[in-house]
Amino acid sequence: MTSPPAPTDDDKLPGLLARLDEATALLNDAAGFAKPGKLPRVLDTARRVLLQEGGAAAIEARAMTLEAAGVFEGSDWATPQFLVPSMTTHALKNPDANVVVIEALSELRLLAAAKGDERHALISAEQAHHYLTQVIALNLWLLFGAPSEAEREIQGRLAALPRQLFAHLARRIGYEHIIDKLITEIWRILQQRPLQVEPVKQMITQIAICQADPAIDLGASGQGADRLVSSLFGATHASREDPGIEVYRERLAGMDTTALQAEATGFARAMHDTGLVSPYHPVLMRHLTEHGDQLLSEALGLSATGRDCLLCYRELVHALIRGGVHPATPQAVYGLALMLERGILYQPPVAPAMWRQLGLSLSAWSEARLQLAFGEAVSPRARLLEGVLCMLGLPLGVGQGNNPTCQSARALSMWAYNDPDYLLQMVAWAARDDEIIMHFEGMPLSSMASIGGVATELPIDLDPVSLIVVPHLDRIYAEMGRRCIGREGDPHRWVNPEFHGWWSGRGFRINVDVASGRLDEPNVFLRHFYASYHPYYNGNQPLIHPQPAGIAVTDSAARFIGWHAITLLRVSLDPAEQMRAYFYNPNNDSGQDWGDGVQVSTAGHGERFGEASLPFEQFASRLYIFHHDPLERGDPSRVDQAELDQALGYLERSWGAERLPHGGLQASSGD
Repeated sequence: MTSPPAPTDDDKLPGLLARLDEATALLNDAAGFAKPGKLPRVLDTARRVLLQEGGAAAIEARAMTLEAAGVFEGSDWATPQFLVPSMTTHALKNPDANVVVIEALSELRLLAAAKGDERHALISAEQAHHYLTQVIALNLWLLFGAPSEAEREIQGRLAALPRQLFAHLARRIGYEHIIDKLITEIWRILQQRPLQVEPVKQMITQIAICQADPAIDLGASGQGADRLVSSLFGATHASREDPGIEVYRERLAGMDTTALQAEATGFARAMHDTGLVSPYHPVLMRHLTEHGDQLLSEALGLSATGRDCLLCYRELVHALIRGGVHPATPQAVYGLALMLERGILYQPPVAPAMWRQLGLSLSAWSEARLQLAFGEAVSPRARLLEGVLCMLGLPLGVGQGNNPTCQSARALSMWAYNDPDYLLQMVAWAARDDEIIMHFEGMPLSSMASIGGVATELPIDLDPVSLIVVPHLDRIYAEMGRRCIGREGDPHRWVNPEFHGWWSGRGFRINVDVASGRLDEPNVFLRHFYASYHPYYNGNQPLIHPQPAGIAVTDSAARFIGWHAITLLRVSLDPAEQMRAYFYNPNNDSGQDWGDGVQVSTAGHGERFGEASLPFEQFASRLYIFHHDPLERGDPSRVDQAELDQALGYLERSWGAERLPHGGLQASSGD
C-alpha cells in the first residue's frame, strides 16, 4: 500500500494565500455579469485557508479586499447592518460549504471593522463589535464542544471550520469579556421587554452550560448571571435543581397552601424582575386554577388593579390559562399578567373579543405558518393565543424582525396600545379568513387583492400575531401608497391616518423636499413641532393619542442610514428635569447610538417598558415627518430660537449635512 502524497507548498498556508490573492484579483477585475463565474474559486480557496492554523487571521487581514472584490455582492451579507446574530447558527451548520465560508468571511470582515483596522461604509466599529459579541455568545458551543456526530455526518471536515473561526474571534474580542458583556447585553435587552425572547433565552442557556462545565474557566467573569439562569431553570425551591416538568408536577400535587404560596411568589418575583418566564411557571398556573384566585393572583404578581380585573373576569382568565398557558408557551403568563394590570378587559368590546379568540378556527395557511415558525409542541391556536396575550400585555414590545415592515409593526403596536379590540378584529380576520379589508378614502382595499407589499418575501422571524397579520398589513400599506402616486408631496400625509387610525393628526409636516431630497425650511418645521408637542409651547397639553412620525436614522458616526417609522408616545420632564420625547421604535432594539452625542436611552430616564427616549432637541433633530391636530396647535412665534438652534445644530452635523438648502440653515429661518 502506498502512502498518501506529502502536501506541497501550494497546500500550505503561504501557497494557499497566494492562490487566494490571485483569485480575488480576478474576481475584482471581472465585469458584473462575469463575477458569479469567478466566485467559486475564491470561496473554495478561502475554505482551505480557513482550515489552516492561522488561516482566520490571514483572511481577517484580507476581508475588506475580498468584500470590495464582490464576494458578498447580491447576497444578504452585502448589507451587514441588517444581519441578525441568531441566524449565524444556521449558516455555520449548513452542509453547503459556500454558505459556511461566506458567513466566516462576513464575520472576519466585521472583526476587522470592530477592531478599527478598517473603516466600513455601512457599519460602525461599535455596531460591528456589538454584533460579534452577540454572535459569539449565541454560538459558545463552537468554542467548547467537539463536533457532534450529526455535524460530522452532515458537514464532514467542514465542521472544523466554524471552530477555527470562533477560536480566532474569541482571541481577538477577548473571551474574558464576552460573558460579562453578554450578561450586560441581556439585561439591556430585557429592560425593553421585547415580545420575542427566544434569542435571550438561548444566550442564558449557553451561560448556564458554561457555568456547569468544569472544563471551562470563567475566571472573574459571569458575576450577576445567577438571576438570569435561575429565572428560567430554578426560580423557586421546588424547581431549583431543574427537575423536569413531570417531577415538578408531582411535587405540586403534594404541596399545602403555604408551599404553593411560596412557589407562586417566587415565580412572580422572577418573572417581573426579568420579563422571562420559566417553563415551570405555567405548570403552577394550571395547577392553581383548582386552588383559588388568591394564589393565582400571587403567581401572576398582580397589584390591586390586576386582582380586581382577575376577579371580575374570572371565567375568562381561567379559560385563557387553559387555552394558552403551557410549558411550551411560558411567556403567555407574563402577557396575561400585564394585560390584567392594564385593565383593558373593562373596555366593553375586549372581553367578548377574547372569548372569540379562544374559539377561533384558524385557516390551513395560518396553522402551517405558525407550525413552520414555532414547531408543533403546542397547537397553532395556543401559540397564537400566547402571541395575543403578550402583544396586549406588552404593546411596545412588538418588533419588525429582519424585515422592512416597520409601518406594519408600528400599526400593531399602536392598536394594542390604544385600540385593543381593533387589534383583535385584525387577528381574527387574518388568522381565520386569510384576508383583511381596510378602507382608503372610502374605497375598500383587500389584502388578498393587492399585488404586493414592501417585503419581498414572507417574514418568518416575528412573534405569532405579527407572523399572521403583517403580510396582510404590508400589502394594504403598499396599496395605499400606490393610490397616492401622482399626488404632490409625501404619501404618508394621506396613508398614515387611513392606515393607523382616526387619532392620527390630520395636520402634516415634512422638512424634506420629496423631489430633490434636500432640506425644506427646517427651521419652520421645527418651530411647528415645538409648538405642537413641547409642553412649554403648546399650552402644557399632554399628548393624548400616540402619533405616527418618521425619523432619519443615523449611525454612530452621525451618517444617514435611512428613513424609519416610529410612534411618538409622550413628551415630559425626566427625573433630572430635562424635557424628553418618549417614543416607540419597532426595530427590535431601541438602544442605539445615532452619533454626535445622540444616544437613544431605553432605561434610566423615566422610560416605561418598551419606550425609547431622547432629549427633546435631539429627537427633533432626527425627525423629518410628524402629524398634528391643526386645531390644537400652540403658538409657533413663542418658541425660543436658541432652543431651535440647538436642534438645527444636531441636524446640520448629521443627516442634514448633505441636504442643506443653498445658503445653509440660516437661509430658511423664516416662519
